[in-house]
Amino acid sequence: MANFISIFRIFVAFFAIYLLFIPTTWAYILAFILTVIAFSLDGVDGYIARKFNESSKLGSVIDIMGDRIVEASYWIIFAVMGWLSPIFPIICVARAFTTDSLRSVALAQGYTAFGDTSMQSSKIGKFICASKFMRISYAVAKVVAFILIIVAHTPGFELYPAFDIMNTIAVIFAWIAIIFCVVRGLPVVLESKKLFEKNV
Repeated sequence: MANFISIFRIFVAFFAIYLLFIPTTWAYILAFILTVIAFSLDGVDGYIARKFNESSKLGSVIDIMGDRIVEASYWIIFAVMGWLSPIFPIICVARAFTTDSLRSVALAQGYTAFGDTSMQSSKIGKFICASKFMRISYAVAKVVAFILIIVAHTPGFELYPAFDIMNTIAVIFAWIAIIFCVVRGLPVVLESKKLFEKNV
């Protein structure tokens, strides 16, 4: 069930993104709602995995895969629409390829991204990558940025005085989110040396 939810949220996000190509107020409102649902499901799959003892290495991989696809899709589409600089999806995708490549090596050696078998051995590395505070902070920054960007570009909303302010706030949260993205990837890179020393 947890893995199904992880995969299902990808299609929810895809449909939300599709709606952004329909320049009507109602399409954007529905895209807003679906975006909130897609990111809410990210917490639901983890809860169900723990609740029903469905945690596994496969589940960890599927969860991260879902996160990458959903996040990158939004960054890319916002850049395509001209709402954000292309630097955002470039950073997101580069970080994803880097960390996930290293995590694939770690997985082959029995490590996972999170949990008791996490590849992060230092306390600071575990805090940055796996602590609830960092994970929730990053998730909140992303979802706030994404939903505000959608709201700020909803057809008809540009007539309201708060439109420019909303767009500015959205961009600020986008920067916060992408900084979190980079910072949370640093421990994976810095602690990856041990993975290759074992292979020598």
